[in-house]
Amino acid sequence: MHTYHSPLDLVRERSPERPVALVRRGAVALAASWFQKHFKGDVLYAVKANPSPWVIKTLAESGITRFDVASIPEIELVAEHAPGAFMAFMHPVKSRRAISSAYFDHGVRTFSFDTHEELAKIVDATGQAKDLNLMVRLAVQAEGSSYPLAGKFGVEPHAAPDLLLAARRATQDLMGVAFHVGSQCMRPTAYQAAMAQASRALVRAGVFADVVDVGGGFPSIYPGMIPPALADYVDSIDRGFAEMMVHETTELWCEPGRALVAESSSVLAKVELRKGDALYLNDGSYGSLFDATHSKWPFPVKLVRGGEPSSAPLKPFRFYGPTCDSIDHMPGPFWLPEDVGEGDFIEIGMLGAYGVAMTTRFNGYGEMDAAEVDDAPMASMYGLAPRSIPVPRTESANVVKLSRAKGKRRRRK
Repeated sequence: MHTYHSPLDLVRERSPERPVALVRRGAVALAASWFQKHFKGDVLYAVKANPSPWVIKTLAESGITRFDVASIPEIELVAEHAPGAFMAFMHPVKSRRAISSAYFDHGVRTFSFDTHEELAKIVDATGQAKDLNLMVRLAVQAEGSSYPLAGKFGVEPHAAPDLLLAARRATQDLMGVAFHVGSQCMRPTAYQAAMAQASRALVRAGVFADVVDVGGGFPSIYPGMIPPALADYVDSIDRGFAEMMVHETTELWCEPGRALVAESSSVLAKVELRKGDALYLNDGSYGSLFDATHSKWPFPVKLVRGGEPSSAPLKPFRFYGPTCDSIDHMPGPFWLPEDVGEGDFIEIGMLGAYGVAMTTRFNGYGEMDAAEVDDAPMASMYGLAPRSIPVPRTESANVVKLSRAKGKRRRRK
């Protein structure tokens, strides 16, 4: 990838025809450093958030060599770009062939499940292996997330004890519990509450967990969604873990995705046409703007114009993507100078998580270029000085100061 100081330098050097994913490796490295310094346990990156090879490499180089994977392609991706990394197959529903390939071809020993049937499938597909790390996915009641994840996965509380006991009997190695409080969790205490629910399930089952995996859900900053400091989430997890019925060697895991990569990328899109307050872009909901369409998140934006910068006042706009599908609509509002028009470029920020990862090839679109930039992200949870992006009628991005370093729990070998 070619490196530019800023998106403006890229536009001035070449006027890209396709959308450009703007890469900031330093933002990934900083987030990785924060989690390793402050989370008292093992950090597994949730690959689904951004499976770009440069992300995997940067994380591995920054010390995060444990990965939450959900498919064989993700396993192969990590094996290629972070050789020797620890991988946990945390999708609760997998094919027998995927389980077998993960175990025999890639050395994966950690598997998640939420039913007796899936547990039996794992044991059978691995040849009755006894060196499995078996993680029971629990359904937990949690409030405060922008994307609640309850319903699809997780064994319900009344059925959890039997499954936990079966998991303990099925392995001679580690047995653990895992849960997810929901994506973009805005309430730190949700973790402590979920850990209390997990502890009750373990007590009813009469077993100890070797691993407590608090999952993902750690948030990032978006307009109108300014979360508490990440230190508050770690403190809540510390309190929850201290209150759980676990033994002194129990490991603590987390699986951040969004929080590790959201700040690391933005997308540079071109305005193809303007109709009043509607801007037609060469990227959209079938590209990197899925959340802007289906969750109506108003991502931060900035006009990038190769000539004289605009001094016009800001006004709200809505976006349409390049496909012929009318659902390809991002309502915003996106605040931009009122003289924005065809040929201008718009940088859409905070798309490092679930941006490029969601891109399709519908209608012949979806091809993107990539370039590295040296400027700061539009907002930061990690002490980076964000760029000044005026966003009327919403809160400005907070910069969260780093809290003091804390020790890490000892990892069982």
